[in-house]
Amino acid sequence: MPASIRTSSRRAAAVLAAATVLLTGCTAGDGNGAPGAPGGPATGQGVSPLTNPDGTKPGLAPIASEADEATARELIGRTRVKGRGPKTGYARREFGYAWMDTADGVPLARNGCDTRNDLLRLHGQNVRFRAGSDCVVVSMELYDPYTGKDISWKKAKATEVQIDHVVPLSYAWQLGAARWSEEKRRRLANDVLNLLPVSGPTNSAKRDSGPASWLPPNRAIRCAYVVRFAQVAEKYELPVTAPDKRTMLAQCGG
Repeated sequence: MPASIRTSSRRAAAVLAAATVLLTGCTAGDGNGAPGAPGGPATGQGVSPLTNPDGTKPGLAPIASEADEATARELIGRTRVKGRGPKTGYARREFGYAWMDTADGVPLARNGCDTRNDLLRLHGQNVRFRAGSDCVVVSMELYDPYTGKDISWKKAKATEVQIDHVVPLSYAWQLGAARWSEEKRRRLANDVLNLLPVSGPTNSAKRDSGPASWLPPNRAIRCAYVVRFAQVAEKYELPVTAPDKRTMLAQCGG
C-alpha cells in the first residue's frame, strides 16, 4: 500500500476514534445517568432546577449564565414575604411519619417504595439493592451538590447520607404550615422537589435554617439551591422571611 494511502487511513481512524469518545462523553455526562446505571447523574453533574421544576430529575447543577440568573431572580422575586412565627406545636409527626409512601399528590407516591429509598435510587449511581428487593438501597455512589464531593455510601453507615428538606419542615411550620391540612403537610415532607440526598454532617449543620442563616458550603451551587427553595415556596404558596428573600436574590446576582 502506498505511504500516502496508509497515512490517510490512519487519519480517518483517528477521526473516527475521536468522534466515538465525544459521543460517549455526551451520553454519560448529560445529567440523566449513564445508560444501564440505576438513577443518578454523572459525578459532579446534575440537572439545573430551572429545567427540573418537579424535582424528578437527578442532581442539582449550578446556574451560571446571566440569562439563567435573570430567570432565577424573577422566580425568587415572586415569593411572598412574612415574618417567621413561633415554633409552638411543631413536631415531625405533624407532617406524617417519616418517608411515607402514601402522601398522595406528589411524584413517586404509592410506588411500593418509601420516600428515602426513592431519593437514593433517583440521585445515586451504581446503586445496589438488598437481595430480593428492587427498593431497599444498600450501597451507591453519590455526588453531593452541597459540598461538591463524592460519597461512597453503604447502608451500614446510613447517617453518612441524609435526605435534606430544602425548605425545612420547622421553617414551613413557622411560615404558615401550622395552619395547613395534614394532607398538605404530608405532601411537603415527601415531595421530591423539596428533597435532596446530601452529606449527613452538612445536613445536620443546616438544621431548620433559611437561606439567610445557612447556604451550602459549595458556593457554585448556591444560586441553584435558592432556586429550589423558591420553587418549593411557590408550589406550596409558602412565604419566606425578608432576610431570606434578600439572600436568595443575592446568590443569583441580585
